[in-house]
Amino acid sequence: GSAKQARDRRFQAILPLRGKVINAEKARIDKLLGNNEIQSIITALGAGFGDEPDSPEETTGTELDVEKLRYHKIILMTDADVDGSHIRTLLLTFLYRKMQPLITGGHIYIAQPPLYKISQSKKEHYAYDDNERDITVERFKRENKTQKVHIQRYKGLGEMNPDQLWITTMDPERRSLLQVTIEEGFRANETFSELMGTDVGSRRRFIEKNAKFVTNLDV
Repeated sequence: GSAKQARDRRFQAILPLRGKVINAEKARIDKLLGNNEIQSIITALGAGFGDEPDSPEETTGTELDVEKLRYHKIILMTDADVDGSHIRTLLLTFLYRKMQPLITGGHIYIAQPPLYKISQSKKEHYAYDDNERDITVERFKRENKTQKVHIQRYKGLGEMNPDQLWITTMDPERRSLLQVTIEEGFRANETFSELMGTDVGSRRRFIEKNAKFVTNLDV
């Protein structure tokens, strides 16, 4: 709701996803196409899905045609918490497996909504992670020791009013976007298979191997 109200209708469109996005790494093609959210994405983008054919003779009816893409930038805008990260991962899995040319063509981006709003008197600052929150709080305390610092944690995009969402996340003049790229094709393919596939053992081994490197765990 806030995103639809905040957008600039001249060049921005919002596709709300209300249900669960299916895991494209595990799902058969019939299950994938039976998922309402996947259907909505395919329809909205207008380019089909699957691999681009090398020649017209190879067309099977399920290919991706980038020339038919309706939007130059496709921006994944999810909550800044762990639940938002999970949804974003499912979306990226689908895009990587069934719409990969949109990634290699530079069309896929990730929005960076704030996780915190820090305010003191009339001053306010939006922080995008715990470290920025702590630095901002200390700065506000140094600048005005008599005023209490208020911290608001956003559980979701819906907690921001349209003006806040526009200023922090959607305004092209002020927003930060991460462009999704594929630096190492083999490693990217291996990672999606390992973390999103059906082999529980490989996922467990990955977690055990990398758990010691986690510095910010949101559970």
